[in-house]
Amino acid sequence: MQRRSVVSEYELLEQALEEFQRRSGLSLVFGGIASEDGVQVTALRGQLTGTMAGLHVRTERGLGGRVIAERRPQLTTHYGKSRSITHDYDRAVLGEGVRSLLAVPVEVDGAMRAVLYGGQRADAPVGDVSIVPAERAAAELRRKFAARDAVRRAREQAELARAAETKPIPLPTAQLEQLRESYAELRAISADVSDAQLRRRLEALEHQLLGIAHPEFGADAAERPTLSPRELDVLGYVALGWRNASIAEALGLTQSTVKSYLGSVMQKLGQPSRSAAVTTARRAGLLP
Repeated sequence: MQRRSVVSEYELLEQALEEFQRRSGLSLVFGGIASEDGVQVTALRGQLTGTMAGLHVRTERGLGGRVIAERRPQLTTHYGKSRSITHDYDRAVLGEGVRSLLAVPVEVDGAMRAVLYGGQRADAPVGDVSIVPAERAAAELRRKFAARDAVRRAREQAELARAAETKPIPLPTAQLEQLRESYAELRAISADVSDAQLRRRLEALEHQLLGIAHPEFGADAAERPTLSPRELDVLGYVALGWRNASIAEALGLTQSTVKSYLGSVMQKLGQPSRSAAVTTARRAGLLP
C-alpha cells in the first residue's frame, strides 16, 4: 500500500488563509513561512496586483518584521502614515491599496513558523472583528504544524527502526526515551485534533511507535488490560516523570481529574503506585 505524503507547510498555510478570509470577510489576506531572517510571502488571496508576490519581509522591518521580533499580533489602521513601523515595503503594500493591515505570528515550540496578514482597502479600520478570526486561524495553523511535526518525527523514528530491523533488539535508552516523548506528544495532539482523517493517521502512528518499542508483541498477542484513551494520555506523561499539575496543563484537565484517571489506572492494572502502574503498562505493551 502506497504511503501518503505529509501535507506540506505551504498547503497548510493556503488552507489557513482560505478559512481566515472566509471568517473575516477581509478583501486581502496573505502569509508566508518564516525563515532565519524573516518571512517570504508565498500565499495570497484577493490580490489585485503582483506587488506582494514573493515579498521578503526581514525581521524588525515593516509590520510583519515587528511581529517576528516581538512574537505578538500587530495592527495598524493607517498603514501609510504609521510611525510605529518602518516603511520598507510601502511600494508593495500600498500598491495593493491597503489602508489597514494586521499581522499575526504562528509560533510552535518557541520557534517562529509563519505570519498571517489581513488587509483592508476601505477607510474603515480592520478592528477587533477581524483580529479574532486572524488569531483563530493562527491557532489552528499552529496545531496543524505541531501535528505535522509529530508525524514526521514518528516516521523518521520508524524508518530508523525498520532499517536496523533484523531481529527484535531493544532500542538504546536515549532513543527509547525520545520515542516515549514522541508517543506522549502524539497522543496529546491527537486529542486536540478535530479532523477525523488526520486523527486516524496519528493513531496509526501511535500503534507503530508501540510496535517499535515492543517488538516482542505480535498481532496475536495475549489479551492485555484495557485503558481508556485519556487514561493512556495521563499515564504516558507519568511515565516521563511529569507531575500532576504539568499533566493537567498539557491535557487541558484539572489536577483532580488527573488524580481520578490515575486512580482508575492503578485499579485496572492492580498496582498500588504510579511507578508500578507504568512498569506494568510497559510490560503489557500499552506504553512504549
